[in-house]
Formats: sequence, C-alpha cells, structure tokens
Amino acid sequence: MNFEILAYEETPLGLLCLRRREILSQPGTWVTEVTLNHEFLMSSYLTASERALTELGLERVPGGKELRVLIGGLGLGYTAASALNSVMVNHVEVVEFLPQVISWLESGLVPLAERLNADERLEVTHGDIYERLSRPGEQEFELIAIDVDHSPEDVLGEQSQGFYSCEGLTRAKSHLTQGGVLGVWSYDESSPLLANMQEVFETVTVEKVTVMNDLIREEQTDWLFFGVN
Repeated sequence: MNFEILAYEETPLGLLCLRRREILSQPGTWVTEVTLNHEFLMSSYLTASERALTELGLERVPGGKELRVLIGGLGLGYTAASALNSVMVNHVEVVEFLPQVISWLESGLVPLAERLNADERLEVTHGDIYERLSRPGEQEFELIAIDVDHSPEDVLGEQSQGFYSCEGLTRAKSHLTQGGVLGVWSYDESSPLLANMQEVFETVTVEKVTVMNDLIREEQTDWLFFGVN
C-alpha cells in the first residue's frame, strides 16, 4: 500500500485529514499531507517557505541570546523546528487552534515529532493566536511568526478578523521587544497587508520564496512579510 490515512477528524474549521503517501514518480519517497474540507492545506514535501519564516525573521532580530519566539500555527512543525535550529533561541511557544493537530505531534504521527517532542525549549499550547495578540502585550518576544491563513485575503476562519488591519497589527506589535520582528506567511502577495504594515512598523520587508514543485512541474512562490518594531 502506498497511501495511508493517519487521522480523519471533525474540527471547528471542518474535516481535517492527515495522510501519508508514497510519490509514485519517486519510489521510496514518502510525504505527509494535511487537507481541510478535502482541500490541500500543507505537505512535508515542500517546506522552504515555512522554515524561512523563522530563519529570516531571526536574521532581522538584533544580536543577542536567549531569544523568545511565538509562533501562530503548529502545522507539521517545520516553522517551529526552524526556530529551534538557532542556538540563540531559548524558548519557542507555538499556539495552535486545533487540539487535533497538537495530538498528532504528541502521538508521533508527524515527521518531526520525535525531534520536537525531545526539545525542552518548545512549548505547544492550545489557543487562538489572534485572540492572544489582540490583548495588550508585555513586549516579551523577539520574534512573532504567523503561519495560519492561506493569505490575509484567504483566511481559514473568522478568528483572524481584524488582525491584518493597522489596529490589529499595532496590538500585535505591543507583544514585541524593541527591535523585535513580526513575520507573516502568505501564499499570495498582499498589497493591503504590506500597506498596513508600513503604517505600523518602522521597517518592513517582503521576501519571495520560490521553489520548483516537481509533483506538478511548476514553480511555486510564497510570500513572507516582516515588520521590525
């Protein structure tokens, strides 16, 4: 068998499926994928932009040690793992909206489970990252990385309503230390988000991450937005 359903569960966002399959064109290569309401969500096959979100975010943080990172969205764990690769990072907190996704990690169903579960710097909590960032902050994080929605214009649920506005970004900024960085992942270029971030942050940059998707023989580009406090 070259296809396996690892989990199939009802969630507040709809039907969530975790599956594992062998790529027929690359025998011996297995990928883990997530679908939501039968639509593709993420894969372990292409993770460059998810990893770059924290890698490039940390590059923008002023020099220092014992950095604290807050990540919105656990997914398959690649964004968190990338942050934990840095010896400068002392603590990574991941806020995940769906308890089922947290259970996948705890049960060892995702590819990076063994490594992530063994790292004492990682804390995974069940909650709503957007609600968390809507509250007054205490300037406690050097990096906040948001990897939840498809894009600011293509959101998974109502939870993010208001987050991408100037007001929402200003509230999120209050959780950053001086010189701290907010990073947002998107599968599409978003001019409204860029304009709002430029209103809120002193310095804003956009990074394109383009890779070749061999499965469909097309280039794939994701967009990373960074604002420095």
